[in-house]
Amino acid sequence: MNLNLSGTVNVFKLLTKPSLCLPHATVSTFNDIPNPLGRAFEGGGKKVDIRAVILDKDDCFAYPNTNEIYPAYTERFLQLQKEYPGQRLLIVSNTAGATTYDRDGHLAKELETVTGVSVLAHRVKKPGCGDEIMAHFKSHPEVGVTHPSQIAIVGDRLMTDMMLANMMGSWGLWIKNGVKPLKDKSIFSKLEQRLGPFLMTRGYQAPDPQSPFE
Repeated sequence: MNLNLSGTVNVFKLLTKPSLCLPHATVSTFNDIPNPLGRAFEGGGKKVDIRAVILDKDDCFAYPNTNEIYPAYTERFLQLQKEYPGQRLLIVSNTAGATTYDRDGHLAKELETVTGVSVLAHRVKKPGCGDEIMAHFKSHPEVGVTHPSQIAIVGDRLMTDMMLANMMGSWGLWIKNGVKPLKDKSIFSKLEQRLGPFLMTRGYQAPDPQSPFE
């Protein structure tokens, strides 16, 4: 069983600050990510400096519980690798690389072999692994990340991926529809499909990126 203690604890923060789970931008599928990616956040005169991108795996660029790029997304995935080469592109998943689930790291190694992208080994699951992400980029100074606002987080889940972005002070790009048909998604994913629009129509919006690490 893939339990997420971090998700359970942090979800209570939404009671006082519902906007923590909201994205800064939304697209339907991985193929709809703009090129360059930073354009997704530049509406309203905002200037962004995206130096690194965090990708979720399941129902983002891969069908859930598989370790392969969904065939229809291969071209966009390769484009993103060119846009953010080397350690500028990082996969952070609550399956592959999550040491409480992928205990021997074999899923992470398999995913790295298939994608050519580094997979973060992290002890705390999303949305609570922000410090581990920043430690990774600190160990790779060539990427040039000096502030969480220079990071974009791409994923299909509001309460893990988008919450991680907002808790870190980064930018969040929500893959709203993903790979898996809505009728087959988990009850939590179905809830989020309603929750996001519900909150936004009531005036809530994602907080501007700022760093809690300073």
